[in-house]
Amino acid sequence: MSHSSLAEKSAKPASSLRGATLPKWFPWAVAAGSIALGLGISFVAGLESDIQWALIAAVLFVLGSYGISARIEGRRQAKDRVATSMVWVAFLLAVVPLLSLLWETARQGVKVLDGYFLSHSMGVVPDTEPGGGIYHAILGTLEQVGLATLISVPIGVLTAIYLVEYGRGGLARAVTFFVDVMTGIPSIVAGLFILSLWIVILDMGYSGFAGSLALSILMIPVVVRSTEEMLKLVPNELREASLALGVPKWRTILKVVVPTSIGGITTGVMLAIARITGETAPVLLLVWGTNFINANPFSDPQASLPMYIYLQYTNSGGYGAAYDRAWAAALTLIAFIMILNLVARGIARWKAPKTGR
Repeated sequence: MSHSSLAEKSAKPASSLRGATLPKWFPWAVAAGSIALGLGISFVAGLESDIQWALIAAVLFVLGSYGISARIEGRRQAKDRVATSMVWVAFLLAVVPLLSLLWETARQGVKVLDGYFLSHSMGVVPDTEPGGGIYHAILGTLEQVGLATLISVPIGVLTAIYLVEYGRGGLARAVTFFVDVMTGIPSIVAGLFILSLWIVILDMGYSGFAGSLALSILMIPVVVRSTEEMLKLVPNELREASLALGVPKWRTILKVVVPTSIGGITTGVMLAIARITGETAPVLLLVWGTNFINANPFSDPQASLPMYIYLQYTNSGGYGAAYDRAWAAALTLIAFIMILNLVARGIARWKAPKTGR
């Protein structure tokens, strides 16, 4: 062995941690240490907000993950851990406010949420007195959202089919442009449009149906865009195979394209329904509200859950029976939207194409 080889071996360190792999519990240990340091810094600095120490802990978590990983595993693996840490921090920043909202709504809403509350209306109960319920608001919301769905789903689905299967040229580009514009339209604008057309010009009066017309304006572009994306996912080979057998195009769309994408279309419709269920501005302008049961959405003002929550809170002054009823109604509305999403997932699984093994 040459002297140069011996010199090179002697110059190398006897051992090195570089290239080692950190254990699986390393991120949890860094997270625990970051939380402890964040709390300590917050206590020493006299910070009272939980958000402040949480942000400090998040920064320490990212920096700590990089520093320790770079020291032991190398800079390349450290960069990967930083990216993973930032993903987790962003996830927590999104989830924690949501969980906090759900917890606070559930904590405040369960005070008066019971069978009586769900099966009675306000009637002649004053806002300052306990009692009453949201039956009239639930009925109004179901009717208004149901009518908006009956209007929006056929228009939205047929428009999407036109854009994907037939749309060519300037008309298709114009429809796509206006769908994109309508996707971002504020709900108050839709309410003002129906107010000027349906009530001021046509003199049809305030009603739940007027609110449904405004809600359908908000719902149609969501249905069009979601349905369009689902139809684009259908393989062209299925269309070509059906057309090669001599099946007309309209029948191919009806029997092949739509059934293949029905799960995604249904999910998009449910998401659109959830989008409009909590809208308050169109209801405030077009439906108004009432403390009594009105089962006819085509005549006279009608209650709804968003309007009920708004009125109860504004009349409560931040405390009392009306305040508790507003929280209970908000919890009911969240539960209603959650049920819609669960139903959408169930339908999507049920209608998903079955693949043999």
